[in-house]
Amino acid sequence: MRIEHLSLKNFRNYTRLEASFPEGNILLHGQNAQGKTSLLEAIYYLATSTSPYTTSDRQLINWRTEDEPLPFAQISAEILATDRTINRLSITLVREEANSPGERFKKEIRLNGVSRRRMDILGVVAVVMFLPQDLILVEGAPSNRRRYMDSTLNQIDGAYSEALNTFEKVLVQRNALLKQIGRGRSAVEELEYWDEQLTETAAIIIAGRQRFLREIENEAAQIYRDLTGNKEDLKLSYVPSFEPTAEGDGQLSFAIPGLDLHRQLTPDQIAPQYMESLAQSRREEVDRGMTLSGPQRDELRFYVNNRDLGLYGSRGQARTAVLAIKLAELAWMREKIGEYPLLLLDEVASELDEYRRGYLLEQIQDASQAVLTTTDPTIFPNSFLDAATVWEVNAGQIEEVA
Repeated sequence: MRIEHLSLKNFRNYTRLEASFPEGNILLHGQNAQGKTSLLEAIYYLATSTSPYTTSDRQLINWRTEDEPLPFAQISAEILATDRTINRLSITLVREEANSPGERFKKEIRLNGVSRRRMDILGVVAVVMFLPQDLILVEGAPSNRRRYMDSTLNQIDGAYSEALNTFEKVLVQRNALLKQIGRGRSAVEELEYWDEQLTETAAIIIAGRQRFLREIENEAAQIYRDLTGNKEDLKLSYVPSFEPTAEGDGQLSFAIPGLDLHRQLTPDQIAPQYMESLAQSRREEVDRGMTLSGPQRDELRFYVNNRDLGLYGSRGQARTAVLAIKLAELAWMREKIGEYPLLLLDEVASELDEYRRGYLLEQIQDASQAVLTTTDPTIFPNSFLDAATVWEVNAGQIEEVA
């Protein structure tokens, strides 16, 4: 899988860009704020319909469009699959109404000229992205780890993506109803419908997250051992906000070491236990006006030599753990889709020491296409530079250099 051609219109600091992408490694270099990261962001957005840097679509549109009657941005690409099939994918962001409060933007997705939903384009473009701020996976809030699991699974698993989309909508409705019940304006019985919807989707999400972490853990652990000279062991611990058990009887739960990932539970096993959890916490939920258990409160923890990395680890250990997780994600995604996804590495090489940088470059050398950014190309070995395509980015313009 690789991009053959990328077209940007009014995206970030790109007013217009038409770029043909070669196979293999592409190194983007230039000073800060010239457009290197924006190019990677555009590719990521095309694959996931989300930005790794902002939740506001307005920020993606070039500031020069502010005075236009209908500001818009567009990302288009021709994607070549391993079977030589070419798909033409585009996402257009358009302000719905001029001068409307809040500036709401509509997202139009087209695949080969036909309007599609986000879930309809799963697998057309798949990406694995490495960012310097990925340390938040270890050191940041639980929401960052949930977002990581969701953004990865959304690219591969259609049932998961649909369940997550429905769950988030139902959760808003249920929380609003809980507040109404607490004020005496609605009846408790009205929760039954929303509880069923929430339970069905939550069970799919929890089972999907557990399966994903179980499948990447061994690969991540081996990579971590390689990077530390077999001196340290990495383990992943999935901690749902309630504890479904293998038999539904309180035994063999996720909380028991050694069983948190390796005893896979199905949505059918999880659903009745989650429904019971909702029933048990109903009084407190009404009092507080919010849903207190479910995927929106799940947690993922990293352990090195049985110590919680987020609490007791060094930044070097955290950086190594993130690199191991990302490379394991790459191997996992390749297995799922039968080909390498696109690799996007934003200033990651400069954050690593020489050994880890070399390990990373070795691991990605077989990828169909990898796009890396840097302000200093001299940190890369000559062997890498000789084989790569090198582009200089300056004020939203790209020029190939020898």
